[in-house]
Parts: sequence; structure tokens; C-alpha cells
Amino acid sequence: MLSLFSGEGRAGGYYGGQHHHRRHRLRPTKLFVFGDSYVDTGNILFPFSSAQKFPYGITFPGKPSGRFSDGRVLTDFAARQLGVKSPIPYSIRDKVGLKRLKESGINFAFGGTGVFDTSVPLPNMTTQIDFFQQFRLVESVVTNGDARHSVALVSVSGNDYSFFLAKNGSSQGLKPFINSVVNEIVIDLKRIRKLGVRKIVVTGLGPLGCLPEFTAPFSFNQCNETINSFVQFHNFLLKQAVDNLNKQTKHSNFFILDVYDAFLSIIQGRNNNPGVGLLFKTPLKPCCFGVSSGFECGSVDEQGNEKFFLCKDPKSAFFWDSVHPTQTGWAVAFSSFKSFL
Repeated sequence: MLSLFSGEGRAGGYYGGQHHHRRHRLRPTKLFVFGDSYVDTGNILFPFSSAQKFPYGITFPGKPSGRFSDGRVLTDFAARQLGVKSPIPYSIRDKVGLKRLKESGINFAFGGTGVFDTSVPLPNMTTQIDFFQQFRLVESVVTNGDARHSVALVSVSGNDYSFFLAKNGSSQGLKPFINSVVNEIVIDLKRIRKLGVRKIVVTGLGPLGCLPEFTAPFSFNQCNETINSFVQFHNFLLKQAVDNLNKQTKHSNFFILDVYDAFLSIIQGRNNNPGVGLLFKTPLKPCCFGVSSGFECGSVDEQGNEKFFLCKDPKSAFFWDSVHPTQTGWAVAFSSFKSFL
């Protein structure tokens, strides 16, 4: 079975997977990342961001690093599989110097953002791609060769829908909005491709109804299937759109990470890894959860008292906080991505 990251490479070669007829295994040179908190590795520098507070980062690197987890996130595992350096967060580009920036990929993702504007005043997907375009065409930090032999990872994990529901107070009108979100994703993928990146990976939506913020009212014992039905509609439209893109380009340049099935297989205990059932005994229960609100992980009151509960071992939990997996959760999910792609 071909690896997700296999396909046409340098000089007509291929990277990843099993190939014959004198084709050589060549790896991409860089990883460029766009999206939200599932892939952000440190772009939000504000001290009030939860990702900059204890206990975020306690597993890796041992302190808050701007990752929305106890440790590594999807970007870190993707870079490791590709055998490339972890991309530099866009926000610290001036601190690392031009030489280091040219040696590495760049992470343009900002936690809390969507393909459209959300309640978070940070760069949406269009603006993130604008940053990439500036590096490509204006500052020449990213060369034609860099783009051609690299992979783009695009994460859309549901912030547009969270903002829509918070703004409208109900799911009425959500299906037409899902169409507009998927259409915008297609526009974004085409732009990244036009800027020279040949291999583009986009995440499908995970089972949002199984996030701790929605399972908390059920004592973390059951998912909200109404929300998951909307997720399935999004993923159906996204698959259709990506299939069409691949037909138009005559090459399989666009791939989907099936986050929905990867997460749900872990939650339902049907993951291929036999130790997962023992590892995550209560997969819907997060390691770090607020005392009065699920979004309070990392928060303290005026006296400095923690406003959250923290589990003894993050490795025992699939979810870290109300919406994000632990490092171990991502590791198990990523092994699923590699096994069925």
C-alpha cells in the first residue's frame, strides 16, 4: 500500500511506499503547515493563550511551547514521518535568522483560526497562505525547488463551525454553511498547489461530538451524534471535492487524513494497536479539565489557585483538554493514518 506521502518526486522519482522499476525512494525536503491548534507549534505568543500556560507542554518539551497539548501535536509526527526538520513557527521567523528559515519548512498555523474569520483575531487560512505567497514570490525564502519537493499539511478541525454555532445559537442553516466551508477549503488547496507545492494533505473533521466539551454533560460516556452527523456531511463533501481536484490535476496530489475514523476507532476500542484499550480506559475523559468550564485548563483565579483538574499520567488519556488530544493520543492516531493510507 502506498504511503500517504508517496508520489511524484524529484527528477521523476518517487518518495514513500514500495516502488519498483528503478524508482528510488526520495523524501520531501520541507513541510509547510496551515491551519489551527491541531498543528500549531508555537505561533500564538500571547501570555494569555492557554498553550503558553502550565500544564501545557509538561510531557514535551517540559514547559509550555505554544502547542495545544501536553506534548507533540500532528505537525511533529508528520515531520518525523517525512524525515524533515520540524517547521519553524511563522511568529518567530525574525528570531531564527534567514539561514535557518531557508533550511526548514514554515508553520503558518494559528490555534483558534478557521478558513474564515472566527472569534479569534488571528490570521485565517487565506491570510496564512498570503504569508506563504510572500515568502515564495516576494522574499524568496521559499524557492521553486523547495515548494516542488515539499509537502503542505492543512488542518481544518472545526473552529468555523464552533464560531457559527456560538454566533447563531443553533444549528439552523449549518448545512449551507458547511458547503461554503468546504468550497473555501478547495480554493485554499488550489492556491497552495498554484504556489508550487505538489503534495497537499488536508485533515478531515474528527468526531466533534466526541470532544470532551460535548461529552461532559454525559459524564464523558457518550458522544453527541447530532454533531457527528454534521461532521460526516462535511467529510462527505470534502472527499468529493478532493476526488474532483485529483481528477482535474490528473495526479493524486491531494490527500485526506481521515481523522474521524482514526479518533473514533480509538474511542470505540477498535484500533489496530491491541494495547490501546488498556492505554485509554476512559477515552472520552480528558486529562486536564476545568472545574467549572471545560475550557479552563491552564487557568488560575485571582489568588493563583488552579481552576482545573489534572490527571496523574497524560499517557493514560486520549484527550488532553476539552478539544485537543494528548501527545500519546496523537501518536496512536497517527499510526492509524499510516496504516490505512
